[in-house]
Amino acid sequence: MNQSLKFVDTQKSAFYPTVKSRVEAYFQNNQISKTANSAMVFKTVFYLLLFVSFYILILLEVFPLWGSLLLAIGLGATMSFIGFNICHDALHGSYSNKKWVNDALGYIFNLIGANVYIWKITHNKVHHTYTNIMGHDGDLDVAPGLIRISKDEKKKFIHRFQHIYAFFLYALASISWFFRKDYVKFFQEKIGSHTNDHPKREYFNLFFYKLLYYGMYIVLPLVVMDINWWQFLIGYLAMNFTMGLVLGLVFQLAHLVEETTIPHPKESENIEESWAEHQMRTTSNFARKSKMAAFFCGGLNFQVEHHLFPKICHIHYPAMSEIVRTTALEHGLPYHEHETLSMALHSHYKFLKRAAQ
Repeated sequence: MNQSLKFVDTQKSAFYPTVKSRVEAYFQNNQISKTANSAMVFKTVFYLLLFVSFYILILLEVFPLWGSLLLAIGLGATMSFIGFNICHDALHGSYSNKKWVNDALGYIFNLIGANVYIWKITHNKVHHTYTNIMGHDGDLDVAPGLIRISKDEKKKFIHRFQHIYAFFLYALASISWFFRKDYVKFFQEKIGSHTNDHPKREYFNLFFYKLLYYGMYIVLPLVVMDINWWQFLIGYLAMNFTMGLVLGLVFQLAHLVEETTIPHPKESENIEESWAEHQMRTTSNFARKSKMAAFFCGGLNFQVEHHLFPKICHIHYPAMSEIVRTTALEHGLPYHEHETLSMALHSHYKFLKRAAQ
């Protein structure tokens, strides 16, 4: 792995300075803040109330078992939407100008099973810097050995079916994340090119919040609910399979589709283009004009805008997208997007099929 990988802009691209100045002008001319607005606050309250309602209704067993099962599925989906819409912005520091607000909303991430500290390293630092670069971007480790995404990875017989079974593996994403991934990332020597040297308090936080999660979603339901262990297991798996599938699909549609590139630089090589140009080649949008997709995906369907401007709240991405698209085309850069969710899913399906060859 090339730990000193750099982006070398040999042609001194004017794209990023231009698009940055145009976006700045948009906010100044319209006299609006780059952080959350009333629509964003509404989404925040809506998803948090939905989460609390589903959770309490399940524990109180208000409905028959089949009703609780549906609530568990709804809870899993809502946990994904909270991650997309609230925690993601807060952990990037784009929800509010006040640090305590971002910190408070970001810590909700711990309550849905993830680890805030590890996320900031793997996502904010590593993924956003080395997007789609093999050996550097840890988000490419979708299911090591089971899903092949690069020609540099060893090809196995099973990979010829990955375009089918990958979607079942995505459903396991949250279980793997909460019970394995955070621990592995925390205790390994490096995350991408980031050397792990954790503050002592983060060791406490890792285990404390994991135990809190296990208590909220495993111990407490088994203690207070009048159900058998296997009935609990069905509900717990339904919640996690829903959450995992939503998380897995939305993240994959942003970077692993037919049009995006996956650079694999050799030792001592650099990426000979600007960082911003690299983002344009490795990210993709979907359902950009769908208000429903924007409401549920929290701006992750505007992945291009997010990677260029992670410090701006996602509620503004729809308006910004035309500025970014126009500027990219003016500078001869691609603007990858699929008009609908189904088109993006089909492209990811074809990507998996092609990557297996």
